[in-house]
Amino acid sequence: VGFVPRDAEGAVARYLFRPMLFPDREIVLLAGFDAYARLVALESTASDVTGRCVIAPQCWSRLLGRRVATVLMAHNHPSGIARPSDADARCTREAVQFLRLIGVDLSDHLIFVESGHFSFRNAGLL
Repeated sequence: VGFVPRDAEGAVARYLFRPMLFPDREIVLLAGFDAYARLVALESTASDVTGRCVIAPQCWSRLLGRRVATVLMAHNHPSGIARPSDADARCTREAVQFLRLIGVDLSDHLIFVESGHFSFRNAGLL
């Protein structure tokens, strides 16, 4: 549950996120949408030397400075395994809590692999 095959991906997943991901390293993408569901900000960060992605405060600051109402978070797993790791689940919980404090909704967290993506929302984890 929660996996969306590549041929069933929506426009944001297919045309915005997927072209920005690399098969050999993990990338985190944060898309900010205004109250009218218009894309107003897009931030990306690559994994560090340990292969772990960290969202720098500057990324959040630039994103939130655009008065976003919702955030869609995405990253890829070069391993090809779409299942979220413990670190992915923790990061998602922390993002939900942080954004909720400032009145912003995390609409979903997507984990991309070649064959499709995992959706925290579809899996009932948000």
